[in-house]
Amino acid sequence: MTTPDKKPDFSDVQSTVTSTAQERPDFSDVKATVSSTAEMVGGEGGGGGGGEQTYTIEKGDTLSAISKRFYGKAKFWSKIFEANRDVIDNADKIYPGQVIKLPQIDVDGDGDLDDPSDA
Repeated sequence: MTTPDKKPDFSDVQSTVTSTAQERPDFSDVKATVSSTAEMVGGEGGGGGGGEQTYTIEKGDTLSAISKRFYGKAKFWSKIFEANRDVIDNADKIYPGQVIKLPQIDVDGDGDLDDPSDA
């Protein structure tokens, strides 16, 4: 009769795991208000007025969703991104609490800029 081989004993092996991934800041409880003494002037024809609308990003927002909500089409996300390069570094990384500008865009293709507040 032969004796079976002795199995290795790993009962005292210990392990730890650390991540190099950076944690995203949590801005979900940040509240922002925008107030201005500047008068928003709307215009009739001629490309619209000189007013500028802002929007505070909420949890779950994407630039495409914001575009669809204010302009009726998601395809204008890049116009929002370009107008906010000073606030947004990466179009895929927006955070709740960020205040962005909603630019006037010729949504209907008639040559006149359309105000997002008209949507």
